Amino acid sequence: MTAIDEITYESTSRFAQVRDDLRLHYHEAGVGNDTTIVLLHGGGPGASSWSNFARNIPVLAQRFHVLAVDQPGYGRSDKPTEHPQYFVHSASALKDLLDTLGITDRVHLLGNSLGGGAAVRFALDYPERAGRLVLMGPGGLSVNLFAPDPTEGVKNLGRFSYEPTRDNLEAFLRIMVFDQSLITPELVEERFASASTPESLAAAKAMGKSFSSAEFEKGMLWRDAYKLRQRVLLIWGREDRVNPLDGALVALKMIPRAQLHVFGGCGHWAQLEKFDEFNRLTADFLTDGVE
Repeated sequence: MTAIDEITYESTSRFAQVRDDLRLHYHEAGVGNDTTIVLLHGGGPGASSWSNFARNIPVLAQRFHVLAVDQPGYGRSDKPTEHPQYFVHSASALKDLLDTLGITDRVHLLGNSLGGGAAVRFALDYPERAGRLVLMGPGGLSVNLFAPDPTEGVKNLGRFSYEPTRDNLEAFLRIMVFDQSLITPELVEERFASASTPESLAAAKAMGKSFSSAEFEKGMLWRDAYKLRQRVLLIWGREDRVNPLDGALVALKMIPRAQLHVFGGCGHWAQLEKFDEFNRLTADFLTDGVE
């Protein structure tokens, strides 16, 4: 088993050509562990699997085979601009990645925001491949009953898309967290460098446009949530200003085997703001023998 301090960006970085026109980048750790967990990051500017899960991968890799995937259009993965509704796009890319890697057993999925939506779409489209789901403020499942739409986070995401400046990126990142000390100048620079390339900007616009395409109903995951048969852990930050807490209620009602954990003093990045407790909660949920 690899020691936690030996799990670095470079040591875990991998590429896979999953289709003739799509190469994905991912991080792999915990090789040799029996159960695979796939981590899917959120959709903010400059997001990647490592930026979202760097503090979770080493801990989870002590118990699981971890695949932290840069979804299409993000990180070092290819950035196509012609694709179906984004959740369908990402879920099918993940299925192709698992096929390429020869992983045919069920995999658990952990998704944050956009990645939560992609995880649910994967479970709906490929139910025989999906194990338990851990979803943090998931897109597509979150239906605001009290908070207005668009939320603060969605508004700030739109501002960056139309005017991709450092100031707009920082404003977006500050919406993500309750603890403002987490938004450092280094983080802003790192995310801006990734988000402001022509390829990233074009991919982000294509992703957004896909939610109003002819297949837009594929993104309304709450309508099909009753079909999920696996156990689902919903995780929310009480101070989430992207997908507010009231957005959890419809999913909690619709998903047959759902449970909800709420962190106080926490925004949209529970895996970062509450990483110690988050890691324990996730690992315990995924290894609980109750089926």
